[in-house]
Amino acid sequence: MRPSPSRRTVLTATAAGATALGVSTPAEAAPAGSRPPATAQPPTRELRALLREIDSARIEATVRKLVSFGTRHTLSVQDDPARGIGAARDWLLAELSSYAAASGGRMTAELQSYVQEPGPRIPEATRITNVLATLSGSVTPDRIYVVSGHYDSRVTDVMDATSDAPGADDDASGVAVVLELARVMAKRRPASTIVFAAVAGEEQGLFGSAYLAQQLKAAGSDVQGMFTNDIVGSSTADDGTRDPYTIRLFAEGVPSSETAEQAAIRRSVGGENDSATRQLARFVRDVADNDATDMNIRVIYRRDRYRRGGDHIPFLERGYPAARFTEPAEDFAHQHQDVRVDETGKQYGDLPEFCDFDYVGRVAKVNGAALWTLAQAPGTPRGAKIITTNLTNATELVWTRGTEPDLAGYEVVWRETTAPEWTHVIPVGDATTHEVDLSKDNVFLGVRAVNGSGLRSPVAFPDPQA
Repeated sequence: MRPSPSRRTVLTATAAGATALGVSTPAEAAPAGSRPPATAQPPTRELRALLREIDSARIEATVRKLVSFGTRHTLSVQDDPARGIGAARDWLLAELSSYAAASGGRMTAELQSYVQEPGPRIPEATRITNVLATLSGSVTPDRIYVVSGHYDSRVTDVMDATSDAPGADDDASGVAVVLELARVMAKRRPASTIVFAAVAGEEQGLFGSAYLAQQLKAAGSDVQGMFTNDIVGSSTADDGTRDPYTIRLFAEGVPSSETAEQAAIRRSVGGENDSATRQLARFVRDVADNDATDMNIRVIYRRDRYRRGGDHIPFLERGYPAARFTEPAEDFAHQHQDVRVDETGKQYGDLPEFCDFDYVGRVAKVNGAALWTLAQAPGTPRGAKIITTNLTNATELVWTRGTEPDLAGYEVVWRETTAPEWTHVIPVGDATTHEVDLSKDNVFLGVRAVNGSGLRSPVAFPDPQA
């Protein structure tokens, strides 16, 4: 095993010298965001083959099919075979069932329904139905990752359930990402379980995703990551500028589910930027910001946009790491708008002609890279702690060894407290404790697992342990 760097050597080493010590260091003076993080994982041959199967033409066909149902408003008709949310629900189930039929029994498709009692934006008891496909893991099936989009739509009046509400970008685009990933992955054998979800009731109050998250929580499910794709259909902003190679990823810092005890620990160690969700977002950059996706992931340190919310929030509220993908700059004339042309000739409405389907295909690749690597890599380490019994200028970390059969070992990562991403990596082998000759007072440290194929888990941020 390579020795850990000392305080003196690590703070003065050149990039070459640091590499010799087993420490990865970013290129000196490179602009932020222009280089991969030290923790970056290059795409495997298996992942590249998977991503090549993602088809933008199929994504476009899905969006146009969903638009063809006229409206998918949560309060629209549920028993018309051609119009309304019920028709969309039935078509989605048929599509996911067809993918499941080609999976060799690994994938199942189902409707998940409940009756939402009256409340804000729900004037009478209404059946809310999620359409789910579950691809069971072959090695660690109890570890779960979720990807979602919402299939309901709306116009200017959130209570208007009869007018045409095409919802191409918001959010047929996100549902199309979910379906395409389900199609491509159904033929494969992930180590962990992936749930593909088209949820309803988002525009009326995140009802479908809240029910899904609550069902998982009640079952004691080990959900180690969740992504929602909401408004991922366009690369063109309201001023006409285009950014077709960037996707925003919203990731909260202070956890929505934080208890008073957890808040006290966070404040004591300065962990506001190291929630499990922030580690998940860093992981996405590690595995999906590369030439296999042709995309830049712009991580936004917020739960969501101002005055807005998405289907990741119910998962956050239940203690699950969750983040939201959204296009780089929205055009608000093409979401939550009645379809119309104003006196200047400007077209309003969320129509398919304002989507960029090649862009949506690349967004699907980002999701695919993150989900597949998460499912194939070891789980996030548990029980990570920094020993604080004695006041010293070294740092001792401990963690619990994972149960994955292909687990090969662990790495300790660290960064300056002002750095947004992990900048140094120290291989420590198949161990459950390691001492770093760096003061825990001066840097942030973490632990990640490595398997026999070289795939790394998200980082676990340690709590202090007396």
